[in-house]
Amino acid sequence: MTVLIISSSEDPASTNIKNSLLEQTTWEEHGTFYDTPIYRLVSMNNLVIVTIPDKKIRHENIDIEVHERLHIDPKIAIFLSRHRSKMEEPTLTVHPIGNFADAEFGGQPKTLVPCAPRMMTHLLRLIKKNLQSTDLDYQVCYEVTHYGPFLKVPSLFVEVGSTEIQWQKKEPASIIAASLFELLTTYHYEEDFSKDIPVLLGIGGGHYAPRFTDVAFQKNAAFGHMIPSYHIDAGVIDWAMIQQAIQATPNIQGVYLHKKALKKSQVTKYKQLFNDHDIPVVSSEKLPALL
Repeated sequence: MTVLIISSSEDPASTNIKNSLLEQTTWEEHGTFYDTPIYRLVSMNNLVIVTIPDKKIRHENIDIEVHERLHIDPKIAIFLSRHRSKMEEPTLTVHPIGNFADAEFGGQPKTLVPCAPRMMTHLLRLIKKNLQSTDLDYQVCYEVTHYGPFLKVPSLFVEVGSTEIQWQKKEPASIIAASLFELLTTYHYEEDFSKDIPVLLGIGGGHYAPRFTDVAFQKNAAFGHMIPSYHIDAGVIDWAMIQQAIQATPNIQGVYLHKKALKKSQVTKYKQLFNDHDIPVVSSEKLPALL
């Protein structure tokens, strides 16, 4: 099984992260994909980098494609990407993928991709740690679940944002690359982590998941899919959608509600809903401290 790292030649941040990975470690070329070299890490040949020529969010079923064309069986997919925001704040982010509503930006409507909560959360912490040894001023945070592409293996995006200025810089890309390599030196898949790390579904808050990010930096817990308040307020989150989020978050042990970002009636509704289905609603006070 393979850790599949996906870069896109049309994305400058993605290209910079890939180039930093190639510079920081030793890789060998193993054929081509879309006329671009495929790289395998010499010290761990189950780590593979492929490059696509188009937008990552619309390149559907890449897990099936690399299996059929390259005979590679990915167990997890990690997308290297830029992040765009109207706020234009420098950011380094990670997030799961899928759509709670329509599929305007790739993927399938009302369909979530399996996530990798412990991998994603540990990567987020490594990014923050490695950023602190520099003089760069970037926000490090989760983003909630959003956009495509669709695939069936656990997946995550890691991104540099939020404007062309940051996408073109080498330093933030180097931090992402170093953090990825540090992660993958020890962990390749979800099951490589200790089973006593609580995995949570996050509900409530804004796109940058501020409360879930704070909890991840303070507590020994990992977030999988995260449902923001704007989707709840829009009425697109029903029990079927929540069930799908639970099923697409492996090893889930409970739900975390960002209560201050939800209406009191919503908090009451969700507490009762999860209680009725014997799913614990977890408070931060009950989570183990991050050592």
